[in-house]
Amino acid sequence: MNLHNLKPAEGSVKKAKRIGRGQGSTRGGTSTRGNKGAGSRSGNSIKVGFEGGQMPLQRRLPKFGFRNINRVEYQGVNLSDLERVAVKNNITTFDFEVFRKYGLATKSEKVKILGKGELNRKVDVKAHAFSKSAIASIEAKGGKTENI
Repeated sequence: MNLHNLKPAEGSVKKAKRIGRGQGSTRGGTSTRGNKGAGSRSGNSIKVGFEGGQMPLQRRLPKFGFRNINRVEYQGVNLSDLERVAVKNNITTFDFEVFRKYGLATKSEKVKILGKGELNRKVDVKAHAFSKSAIASIEAKGGKTENI
């Protein structure tokens, strides 16, 4: 092997398109910019979403609805979920640490107990919010509800 026959690996070098190097290069003359207008001149830039003067899509679409910045989001936990965890792990008191430990909520979520499902045992529950049916069902079995 000599210096005159060294070559880069196959496919490792890509040839750049050299524009503005004369008519014979097929990329001379206007240098792929077209004939006239702002796009053919230096310093041209187009804003994101610009459609050539046509009303842009983000302005054509209707804006409607309202997003309340004070809305409180809750992670719903059904009575059936409480029953399942209580039976499996022999738990009688549910608080936020229990919800986190058994994957019913994450540390940043607020918990709301919902009334779907059956509760067959007495449990004491501490949560951020309760539905009326959940309170009725828990207290019917002799349990207590407490807001955190």
